[in-house]
Amino acid sequence: MNNTKREALIAVLDQEPTLSIAVSGGVDSMVLAYLAHAASRADMTVVHAVSPAVPAAATDRVRTHAARHGWTLRIIDAGEMADPAYRANPVDRCFHCKQNLYASIRAMTAGAIASGTNVDDLSDYRPGLEAAHHHHIRHPYVEAEITKRDIYAMAAAEGLDDLAALPAQPCLSSRIETGIAVDPVTLAFIESAELQLTRLLPGDGSVRCRITAEGVVLECSGPPEGALRDEVERWATAFCSAAGRPFAGLRAYRRGAAFLRRIAA
Repeated sequence: MNNTKREALIAVLDQEPTLSIAVSGGVDSMVLAYLAHAASRADMTVVHAVSPAVPAAATDRVRTHAARHGWTLRIIDAGEMADPAYRANPVDRCFHCKQNLYASIRAMTAGAIASGTNVDDLSDYRPGLEAAHHHHIRHPYVEAEITKRDIYAMAAAEGLDDLAALPAQPCLSSRIETGIAVDPVTLAFIESAELQLTRLLPGDGSVRCRITAEGVVLECSGPPEGALRDEVERWATAFCSAAGRPFAGLRAYRRGAAFLRRIAA
């Protein structure tokens, strides 16, 4: 890890006497919280929002690290599931999610609020960044010119081995095809399916359960072949049938495959 980038990040964090960091449980925000607490002068509070869209494993990870490192932790319900604009799952669903999150955090503090957004995120369609702009959220990684690769390197250099090995894990709502409504029952189905698929395919870091107009599509980075594929498909057919959902097949993992965006003619 380039120590110059770490120093640049700490210099950004040191600009704030108090800092609330929105921590999802993913590697970006977790490493940011660790470094803010361990190396900066900021009086840091971690804010984690629980929701049907947040995997239980992510909340457990935040609680574990908070206890291990002595973080001040606030667990909140940001209330996005009560927002009809969010539940409708439009193309800018993430805007409505972050709008609820940042408004909830702002109601708790007059100090600075930071996110785990990094430089790589700026090249993607991220409607949540518009909500961040509205609420004057700081992005320390962006200010320090830090990429996703840099963050993983930081995690390894700081001895945060579980985070250094953590695959990307966006919220469970990201698995639901644009335009299909988000609801707690569907989110619980997705979480359960992914947990069970991970047990069937240990070591596959990119497992997704997609809810599409055609039915449930399961994705993994290395789709199994032969007898193992037959086993996974038998399980998936039975699992989906028990939930009253059609199983639409198994395919290779495709990032953002549930996101549908109209292309102008």
